[in-house]
Amino acid sequence: MSPAPYERASSARMVELSRDEALRLLGTVQLGRVAFTDQALPAIRPVNHLLHDGDIIVRTHGGSALLGRALQSEVVAYEADEIDAATRTGWSVVVTGTATRVMDPGALARYRGLLMPWVDPEMGQVVRIRAEIVSGYRLVRGAPS
Repeated sequence: MSPAPYERASSARMVELSRDEALRLLGTVQLGRVAFTDQALPAIRPVNHLLHDGDIIVRTHGGSALLGRALQSEVVAYEADEIDAATRTGWSVVVTGTATRVMDPGALARYRGLLMPWVDPEMGQVVRIRAEIVSGYRLVRGAPS
């Protein structure tokens, strides 16, 4: 009888990423999760994103809890990853920064053209998350070199 997956010895390890590498990887995926405070409790929402000039751009609708936080320039976290459970390899990136509503008409038009919402095409509001703190890890196989 083979051991349960969680009992097997793993040769995977975590390697810290540089800020540049973490942001590069973040730009290779379209979906992530934004974490913020909603009614004094933690909230996490899946959203698709665009990375532009080192900032994360997401679209939302006018009544969203995230937009309400962005109106107050709230600190939020954004996480995205690409992990293969079979090989136990991949990466994860977390960005912490201030979320603000994009108000400039030119920027709004540009972001609306570049980022199509996955859920509701009427999501006309745009939120920018400034990448103030960026951390990331790569899960790799094998012993450290």
